[in-house]
Amino acid sequence: MELFLLSNSRTHGRAYLEHATEEIEDFLGGRRLVFVPFALRDHDGYTATVGAAMRPLGIEVTGAHTAADPRDLVRDAEVVFVGGGNSFRLLSTLQRTGLREVIRERVEAGELRYMGSSAGTNMACPTLRTTNDMPIVQPESFEALGLVPFQINPHFLDADPGSTHMGETREQRVTEFLEENDVPVLGMREGAWLRVSGRKAALGGTTGARLFARDSEPRELAPDADLSFLLETRPKFDA
Repeated sequence: MELFLLSNSRTHGRAYLEHATEEIEDFLGGRRLVFVPFALRDHDGYTATVGAAMRPLGIEVTGAHTAADPRDLVRDAEVVFVGGGNSFRLLSTLQRTGLREVIRERVEAGELRYMGSSAGTNMACPTLRTTNDMPIVQPESFEALGLVPFQINPHFLDADPGSTHMGETREQRVTEFLEENDVPVLGMREGAWLRVSGRKAALGGTTGARLFARDSEPRELAPDADLSFLLETRPKFDA
């Protein structure tokens, strides 16, 4: 499998995907791209944004929503990019259209490269249970694509010791998840990404990540860390 999973698509002060342009160009390698815009409501506008970002790289972008059956486009694609937005809306649409099965099958067979950002990165996990989003719709289940056997929390925020906010920190929310589910959670800060190639996985970007596991202290991960060991995870989820 070939996966490129971004924590975020927008970084403060930079254009859409600009913070990862070189890595994206290397991952795409000039291949045609089908964009899955279903995490946002404005499919045409979202696809146009991605098209503008890919144009300088010479990448042709087609929106999955432009076909009567989006599966037809994905079956012929070389790369699929699943964009961010609301994870519940995205997963619900992937399930309803049958895209979840088609994407999973072709990526696992090595026929299709998968690129995701934010909610699209959540989709690469076994479930969406570590998303940050509000459940604005109800999917058939929480089962996502399962391209990696561990969970990711995109946009991970470190606790601010000077904050007066009384709500849970992101680390507390992840800890609650681990009380009910025995599977590692990779908290990727904005500006970080994960590159998977076969049985190799490496952390990229400039901001690093935090790795959480049941009954263990959180582990700080520097950029370029080798995370291949996470691909051997055997997740155990609460029913």
